[in-house]
Amino acid sequence: MRTPFIAGNWKMNMTHLEGIKFIQELGYEYKNKNNCEVCLCPPFIALRSVKNIIDTDHIDIKLGAQNMHFEENGAFTGEVSPLMLKALGVEYVIIGHSERREYFADTNETVNKKVISAFKHNLKPIMCIGESLKIRENGNAESFVLSQMVECLKEVDAKNIADLTVAYEPIWAIGTGKNATSKDANDMCRAIRIRLAELYSNSFAEQARIQYGGSVKPSNITELMSMSDIDGALVGGASIKLEDFIAIINY
Repeated sequence: MRTPFIAGNWKMNMTHLEGIKFIQELGYEYKNKNNCEVCLCPPFIALRSVKNIIDTDHIDIKLGAQNMHFEENGAFTGEVSPLMLKALGVEYVIIGHSERREYFADTNETVNKKVISAFKHNLKPIMCIGESLKIRENGNAESFVLSQMVECLKEVDAKNIADLTVAYEPIWAIGTGKNATSKDANDMCRAIRIRLAELYSNSFAEQARIQYGGSVKPSNITELMSMSDIDGALVGGASIKLEDFIAIINY
C-alpha cells in the first residue's frame, strides 16, 4: 500500500518571517485526516526557520528544498550543495522542476547528476518530468515523458531507487489554471509505473510513489487522488494559501 504524498512547493515566495508565520498557523490548524505524508519546500533562505518551528512545535511535516547542485562544494556562486541541505535537516529535494528546466538550463543530464548526488547524500529526490503543450498536441507526450525519465535515471542504482518520488507535471498546466484531466494524468502515471517496472522491478514499480503536479487545488485534488496510479501531488500556488493547502491535505 503506497502512502499518499503531498508536497508543497513555495517557489520564490515568502520571506523567512512569512514562512515562520505560515508554518505556525499550519501547525495550529493541521489535521491530517488521510494519514498522508506531507512535505513543505520553502526557498533556501527559509529552510532553517521553517525547520525550527516544525521541530519545536512537533509538527508532522517533512522539509524539502526546491533544488540543489550536484557537487558537494566548490566555486559555484549562488548554488546550494547537498551537504548544506543535510545540515539543515532537509529530507526531500525537488529536482528538475519544469521552471528550472525552462529558465535555468536544467537538462536531463544535470537532473541525472542531481538525482545521483541526492541518493549519495541520503536525500530523497522528487524528480520532475513532463511535456509541453506542443508535444502533447503532436501526440508524443507519453514517449517524450518516458524517454525523459529514462535519461534522468541513467546509472541510478536499484538499491537507492526506493526513496525516489516521480512527479509528473505537464508543463502546460503549471500556473495556468489548466490541468490535465484526471484520466489523462492517471494514464501517464500508469505508463511511468510500467516503465519503472521495466527499468527496475515489478515490486519496486508497485511501491513507487508518483505525484501529479499542475494547478492542483482543493477543487480537483479529490478526483486526482481517486485515480489508481496517482499517489500524491506536487502543489505550487495553493501551497502558500493556508486554507487551500489544508483542504488539499485533507482531500
